Amino acid sequence: MRRIVDRRPAGAAPRIIMVMAALVGAVVALFTGMGDALADVPQQLPKAWALNFQDSASPVMTEVHRFHNLLLWVITLITIFVLALLVYVMVRFRASANPVPSKTSHHTLVEVVWTVVPILILVVIAVPSFKLLYYGDKTKEAGLTIKAIGKQWFWSYEYPDNGNFTFDAIMVADKDLKPGQPRLLETDNTVVVPVDTNIRLLVTAADVIHAWAMPAFGVKKDGVPGRLNETWFRADREGLFYGQCSEICGAYHGFMPIKLQVVSKEAFAKWAEEAKQKFASVDGPSPRLAAGPAAQ
Repeated sequence: MRRIVDRRPAGAAPRIIMVMAALVGAVVALFTGMGDALADVPQQLPKAWALNFQDSASPVMTEVHRFHNLLLWVITLITIFVLALLVYVMVRFRASANPVPSKTSHHTLVEVVWTVVPILILVVIAVPSFKLLYYGDKTKEAGLTIKAIGKQWFWSYEYPDNGNFTFDAIMVADKDLKPGQPRLLETDNTVVVPVDTNIRLLVTAADVIHAWAMPAFGVKKDGVPGRLNETWFRADREGLFYGQCSEICGAYHGFMPIKLQVVSKEAFAKWAEEAKQKFASVDGPSPRLAAGPAAQ
């Protein structure tokens, strides 16, 4: 039998492996969007099979978490108590143990207890509930105001405190998505806010009722045509956050995402100056359109 002799140099195999590893690394880097400016920005997205709220990114959402945990304990104790009563009644008052059933129809103590205890439970729930409602209603010390206008089927935004510019944020179609961009949540323009700043959010609509909702901030406010609703949030960390319209508003209700980026105050100031030149003003034409005839 003829012997097959490997005539490759001793270091050939390791070099081949290294080259292949480098090629694989280059392909992975290409498809993970290393060139994207937002690739290194932390993203907070919904998770499959999640059992709780998204991680809190604002004081309001932190209070929502606490209230939710309180209600979870209350409803768990009520469920266990009702289950224990049902088991007790089924065992204690079964037909075999009570051939002659009791004819008792009233019991003053029991009736007082089952009236007073639910009232006390509702009071325990109502106090933190009203506190949370008023806490998330509005802020008296806003560092920035943003106006969100719901339209079929996209959002328009105005920054009255930073030059009163405006822009639309439209969902990016599946065929135009870049690697790393979430489906049905990516928009062509991004809402940008500074970190650790009270944001006054004004919400309205141009056609039908919409709802601006951002789970990580504990915000969900209806936008009603002809009416201006107000809420607020304060992002406590930088990153990308996503939300959606939460009011059924027509055939493409599910295609009205909200993309919001929280940046440092210095980065926001720089972005706002660039946005004044990039986007149109609420009170006038786009700077690029205005500069067109002069350039000619």
